[in-house]
Amino acid sequence: MSEFLSKFHADVIVIGAGISGLLAAGKLVAGGHSVMVIDKGRGVGGRLATRRLDDAVLDHGAQYFTARDPAFYAIVQEWMKAGIVRPWATGFRLQDGTLKQDGEQRFCGTSGMTTIAKYLARELDVRLGTKIVRLASSDNGWILTTDAAEVFTSRAVLLTAPVPQSLALLADGNVLIPEPIKKELEQLEYTPCLALLVRLSGPSLVSDPGGVWLSGEPISWIADNQRKGVSPGSQSALTIHAGPIYSRDHWETPEQEVTEELLKVADPWLGSTPLNSQLHRWRYSIPTRTHPERCVLLTDPAPIVFSGDAFGGPRIEGAALSGLSAACSLDAMLSR
Repeated sequence: MSEFLSKFHADVIVIGAGISGLLAAGKLVAGGHSVMVIDKGRGVGGRLATRRLDDAVLDHGAQYFTARDPAFYAIVQEWMKAGIVRPWATGFRLQDGTLKQDGEQRFCGTSGMTTIAKYLARELDVRLGTKIVRLASSDNGWILTTDAAEVFTSRAVLLTAPVPQSLALLADGNVLIPEPIKKELEQLEYTPCLALLVRLSGPSLVSDPGGVWLSGEPISWIADNQRKGVSPGSQSALTIHAGPIYSRDHWETPEQEVTEELLKVADPWLGSTPLNSQLHRWRYSIPTRTHPERCVLLTDPAPIVFSGDAFGGPRIEGAALSGLSAACSLDAMLSR
């Protein structure tokens, strides 16, 4: 029996349910292609991440996004009409308490950043909690094997995970890509981020609009999710992002020690007693060395595309545009 008679088959399999993969999948489905999105996590969104801490709600990954590109801004306008995003602020407080406004609108999800991902995934075939451990080519496309020994097949694959993870997946399956392209991809770099989530007994001292840009080390950002309009009630829920140097140097440090150090630095903005906290470690937070193209398409040994926030521009907007570019490339190839 041909492997392409498997019940787990699609024209395109997208690995990664972040904004890049979800937008690409939606565009491909609209073009008439069958698509499956596979993600090892428990929820969609990647760094479009919102978490509950008892009765508090906190964005612990991406905090906001911009819309500078006209094509992406048109999509954001559709999201605003659908009620899933809203403008947040055109600037935030600095360490000395002054409000720095640069006139550039920042947007956020109406009920948290994951609202966007859930909206994009609502009509897609998304398989969560599914980890691909082997990717191998065949005469007809790709064979993907999960850690549960399930087998998926497709004509093409779209890789939207952080590039080091995608390259490792290809290496494990002995998939060879042209050496010049491999070297380009190996040079892409990311900074880590330790994200501390804190539920307070009352209001914080973070002023409107609810965000503070700090010097960068050991803390780069503090957001009050209650003032942001994400967390209900009168108690504040803070997201504290450590800077890249601190995050790298303390990546293996026990959670309690990191929590105590970051709370000590953040004390001027707390205002109320911390009730409880969680620490999330983002290994691939922000790309610091990106690829100049929106995506990288390879046709040998079978169609495969790299996309995500490391292509053409970091952060949410760059990831979105990369996913759309990848979808266009795959649509053109599959339609021939």
